[in-house]
Amino acid sequence: MTAFETLETDVLILGAGGAGLFAALHTSNAQPDLSITVAVKGLLGKCGCTRMVQGGYNVALAPDDSLERHFMDTIEGGKWLNDQDLAWTLVTGAQERIRELENELGCFFDRNEDGTVHQKAFAGQTFDRTVHKGDLTGIEIINRLAEQVWSRGLNRLEDHRAVELIRCRDESAVSGVLMIDMRTGGFLFVRARAVLLATGGGPTMYRYHTPSGDKTCDGMAMALRAGLTLRDMEMVQFHPTGLLAGDETRMTGTVLEEGLRGYGAYLLDGDGERFMDRYDDRGERATRDIVSRAMFAEIRAGKVGPLGGLYLSMGHLDGVEIRRQFRGMVERCADCGFDLVSGRVEVVPTAHYMMGGVEFKADCKTAVSGLFAAGEDTGGVHGANRLGGNGVANSTVFGGIAGDTIGAWVNADGALHDPDKTAIEAAIDLCRTPLGQPQGDLEAVHDRLSSIMWDDVGIFRDAASLDSAEDALVSLEAGLDGIGVASGDLAYNLTWHDWMNLKNLILMSRAITAAAKGRVDSRGAHYRADFPDSGTLETSAFTRVTLQDGTLVTATEPVKFTRVKPGETLLD
Repeated sequence: MTAFETLETDVLILGAGGAGLFAALHTSNAQPDLSITVAVKGLLGKCGCTRMVQGGYNVALAPDDSLERHFMDTIEGGKWLNDQDLAWTLVTGAQERIRELENELGCFFDRNEDGTVHQKAFAGQTFDRTVHKGDLTGIEIINRLAEQVWSRGLNRLEDHRAVELIRCRDESAVSGVLMIDMRTGGFLFVRARAVLLATGGGPTMYRYHTPSGDKTCDGMAMALRAGLTLRDMEMVQFHPTGLLAGDETRMTGTVLEEGLRGYGAYLLDGDGERFMDRYDDRGERATRDIVSRAMFAEIRAGKVGPLGGLYLSMGHLDGVEIRRQFRGMVERCADCGFDLVSGRVEVVPTAHYMMGGVEFKADCKTAVSGLFAAGEDTGGVHGANRLGGNGVANSTVFGGIAGDTIGAWVNADGALHDPDKTAIEAAIDLCRTPLGQPQGDLEAVHDRLSSIMWDDVGIFRDAASLDSAEDALVSLEAGLDGIGVASGDLAYNLTWHDWMNLKNLILMSRAITAAAKGRVDSRGAHYRADFPDSGTLETSAFTRVTLQDGTLVTATEPVKFTRVKPGETLLD
């Protein structure tokens, strides 16, 4: 057996985005005497998806807006697949959390001339409710959160990769998490009373994607291997406007935020003609799923720009105001040789967010005692399609709730459990699979994975493409298991971590494919060309995926309309 070190802590938080850091702060507030450890794959405050948020934070603040309106927008945007209790928690919690961000953490959001918080338009919403800091909202939030974590002296495990959730001997509770210290390549078992899964999603298995390459669905993969159920995995959101800057730059796929279309930007085909009015009465302000499908259809028709994409144009709008409100976007485009203000920027739909994830309750508890979850690792909040601006609200709202819940739970029920050492050994063996084997081309494996997912499990799907993807992914995983990496020095051995990244990405790609095969209708981000109708809303069901003896098993379960039924509304 490979040797490993052991560390004990009361609370272990996996992830340092909005969910993880809010949970750390709220746990500390509730129980300041607890030992709290934040573990992150990179550097705290410098990685994760929250930092990359551009657009803003949805919250009902204006006198003419309401919780009920925000809730109905969220449910209708999610095509009635949402867990309504989770969605209600989101919209109500957002009002509390936005004030906490401003008044307690010191975030400076943009204001109107009268001093009220400025809220801009986002697609798919019936009211302008997106709070923002220019187009760099995520940086503002994560900087303030990180400052608070640093100032409180909470324990940090930076450059530590979580590789497996370890249950106790009788499997009744989580015992801790097996990790790799990336600085040394050594294994570390962190024993904890409570573990929060907040690693984020990251659909980086697609050819074009917005998250950074370190986001490889690690949390979801660990949860699946640990026996938890994932829901709504077929629901992968494609943001309509990913920057298309060529294969030679990693800027390709980077989001040009939704607020540009909310402000009035046009989408043009390769001939310079608008097309969105042919697909939806809301034009460019339709929801992300509709706009992405429309763009993909136009691309398939061949009316494209020199890089194979379409155009975003703002030349008809006030250039001074564009530079003021979207400075980050203007500068980002300029860095890539594009003029956002008066020119045309080539764009393509880009994999952006995973609506699916671990099944959890509104208090962030999961089916495993001592294991909690929040943020993009979870499913049910957004249903079939997330509204832009609801993502960072989701992570911060449920991150805070997780911290409150964990603080109370540890004192009442939390205990340190002895780990199942057989499970630790098996996890170490899995991680060490490629060490010492003949080296191969991992980049080719990733390229093949991205082609499979983009071509067969992307914006358009059907039975034939999903069957093809299912077989191809099984073959790809078998090939990956035969590829080795150099085992001499494991300190910052990025090739080794690339192998583990691909292992998780392939597993989650199989889960996405299995769920997509199980849904024989079209809803939101999931479009079956062979089943284009949405089906009857009143009989809506969500998909569930589990891993049983290495085999993915899918099922469906009826949606519980706990607050409002299709055809009804909470609005007067």
